[in-house]
Amino acid sequence: MEAKKITYSYVASLDVLESIREMLTQAGNDIGLSKRKTYQLTLAIDEIATNVIKYGYQEAGISDGFFDLIIEFKEGELIVSLEDTATPFNPIEHSLPTEEDLNIPLEERPIGGLGVMIARQSVDEFKYEFVNNKNRNIFIVKTN
Repeated sequence: MEAKKITYSYVASLDVLESIREMLTQAGNDIGLSKRKTYQLTLAIDEIATNVIKYGYQEAGISDGFFDLIIEFKEGELIVSLEDTATPFNPIEHSLPTEEDLNIPLEERPIGGLGVMIARQSVDEFKYEFVNNKNRNIFIVKTN
C-alpha cells in the first residue's frame, strides 16, 4: 500500500466523537485491519480525545478548543495522531491503576486512570510528544 496521510480537524466537543469513531472504523476497513484491532484503536482514541475535550479544554476554561486527527497509512502500520493545544498532559507519565486498585469496588475507586490504561493497552504502540506547543498522542497499530 502506498503511504498516505490525511488530516481532519475537529471542534473540541464530545459531539464529534461519534463521527470520529465512524471515520476510524472506515479507515480500518479500508486497509483490512481486523475488527478487533479497529475496535481497540477506536476505543483508545475515544478515551484520549474525551480526556482532551473534558480536562484539557473544558475544565481549563478554554471554550474554543480544537484538535487534529492525522491518519497515516504506511506499509504494515496504521498511525493515528491526535494533536491539540489543550493543557499539556503526558499520558505516559500518568501512573496506571495497579492490580490492587482494580480490585477495589467501583463505587469506592477514585475517578481517573482507567481511560489512559485502556488507551495505552489497546494499541501496539503508544507515544506522546509535546511539539510546537501541541500535545501529540500517537497510536500505532500493526496491520499484519
